Amino acid sequence: MIMLLSRLGSLHALDQTRRAPAWSKYLGGSVPSADTTARVLRTLELGPLRETIAQVYARLKRNKALEPPTHGLTLAVLDGHECTASYLRHCPDCMTRTTHTKDGDRTQYFHRLVSLALVTGDHVLSLDAEEQRPGEDEVATALRLLRRVVARYPRAFDVVGCDGLYAQAPFLNSVMALGKHFLVVLKNKDRVLMKDARSLFPQTTPEVYRRGSTKVEAWDIDGLRDSWPELAITPRVVRTLESRPVRRQMTKKVEEINTEWIWVTDMDRTFAPTRAIVKMGHDRWKIENEGYNELTGDWHADHVYTHAGNAIMAMWLLTFLAQTIFQIFWQRNLSPLIRRQYTKRAIAQAIKAALFATLLGACPTPHPT
Repeated sequence: MIMLLSRLGSLHALDQTRRAPAWSKYLGGSVPSADTTARVLRTLELGPLRETIAQVYARLKRNKALEPPTHGLTLAVLDGHECTASYLRHCPDCMTRTTHTKDGDRTQYFHRLVSLALVTGDHVLSLDAEEQRPGEDEVATALRLLRRVVARYPRAFDVVGCDGLYAQAPFLNSVMALGKHFLVVLKNKDRVLMKDARSLFPQTTPEVYRRGSTKVEAWDIDGLRDSWPELAITPRVVRTLESRPVRRQMTKKVEEINTEWIWVTDMDRTFAPTRAIVKMGHDRWKIENEGYNELTGDWHADHVYTHAGNAIMAMWLLTFLAQTIFQIFWQRNLSPLIRRQYTKRAIAQAIKAALFATLLGACPTPHPT
């Protein structure tokens, strides 16, 4: 956790500090070597790590630090991520695929995981992750993860948001059987539901409103029971056409960008109005923008600390925990003035500087602000 919160980036970077005399004061001994830590990660039990994340969530919930969005529904987002790929390094837990190159076919080894993150008013809180197994698709992995999360966090969220890959009747029926609602991107142009909904859009008057500088036209269609008979409920389809002005950096000209979004859900209008569906549909992207992008870009989550499936999952769970602690520290412990003056990366650099200053005896206690 010290390595992650200081964003040192590798076990060897932490190993450079292990002989500092201050470790004896704070830990009662030196830091384990990089090889020892890697060996422990390969056999570390993941259950206690998940329980620690759950305890942090419970504390945040009890302290009312996780306020729901304005529409009152908490969204949990499922999404997959490929965290490592190599033609040379591999382990028994690696999945394999054949890639076609100019030099012929090659076997590539890779690891993928599916994570679940809560989207609240101020935070994107990564709760858990599950490694995809060889011969298993992402949806099966996500369902196994969702069942464990619902058992551990039965009231943490109301809606499960996913991309178009998850628009499969068995998966969506399983989500509803777990007592949760779903909101899934609808992409397949050949699906009967898509064709039927598109035929009804011209016959419906859209709701027009503005979201900041974006103009939104929203169509809301329900009663499409015969369009997807495998689904346990009658689906509802929401479509938006959104336009917003964009100033091009090179030409300085303002252009209008138009995008179309289509979602399918089991929620009725009384439970989730059209604008709430649109808001949650766009919030699904936060697992990419504020989740994976930040975890990999700032927290070195894709770094392979030691190549073993259990070690990779252990480091991802520890990174979830470190990111959550840092995010809450940023939101709740730093004044608005500090947050305006300094970026998160600057505060992270201050934490790293304080660590080394403490280890070298330059200051008695770390104080990044």
